[in-house]
Amino acid sequence: MKQTEATELLQQQLGYKFIDESLFFQALSHTSYGHEYLQHLPLSQRNNERLEFLGDAVLDLVISDLLLEKYQDSSEGFLSKLRAAAVCEASLAAIARSLGVQHCLLLGKGEQQSQGHEKASILSCSFEALIAAIYLDGGFSKTYSVVERLFSPFLEEEDLESSFIDYKTQLQELLQAKWKITPTYHLIRSSGPDHSMTFHVEVRKEEEKLAEAEGSSKKQAEQNAAKMALLHMNESSEEVL
Repeated sequence: MKQTEATELLQQQLGYKFIDESLFFQALSHTSYGHEYLQHLPLSQRNNERLEFLGDAVLDLVISDLLLEKYQDSSEGFLSKLRAAAVCEASLAAIARSLGVQHCLLLGKGEQQSQGHEKASILSCSFEALIAAIYLDGGFSKTYSVVERLFSPFLEEEDLESSFIDYKTQLQELLQAKWKITPTYHLIRSSGPDHSMTFHVEVRKEEEKLAEAEGSSKKQAEQNAAKMALLHMNESSEEVL
């Protein structure tokens, strides 16, 4: 897909057409790209770092308002937990991938070679920068509408924390970073009536079993297994320390 086609599709997916295209492209410009290709611009316009800073604050405000409206009887602690899950790196990266941000990123040569367009950290920061760009280009009302539409499917889920956090992606990135290995998921068994089945899934690192968990669907069982594997690995690291 050509860069122009990808950026046009991204604006369609966002549901917002930029008036100032320079803001749109700044939001997609990683620091590495600015350093290599945008030295002629003022420092504040060479990359998306300043937009990321603003977008983080705008997202916090909009998500807070959406949660207050939806959970009118919930405590501050509960709302804070849900907001943290909603705006964590993994959830923002997942939304960015669903929009096709990875096809539009402007990266330096080094980041291109290291598959920077697939890194959760770069995707999440770029998504925050895009939110800031929409805010500066169209104002708060339009930004609110975009964020509400993108996050509403998650806010309707019964288990909000699980819907926001992609444990499978977290586990894959961890195993790739440490051992260059991709985890595999295996359905061990399923039980219960057809209308209410329970799926038991095991996640492995090559032949080593990392964890086993269950869920009301294979997808949920895999997420739960990945979550358990991450917990076990964190506990093992703390024991070593």
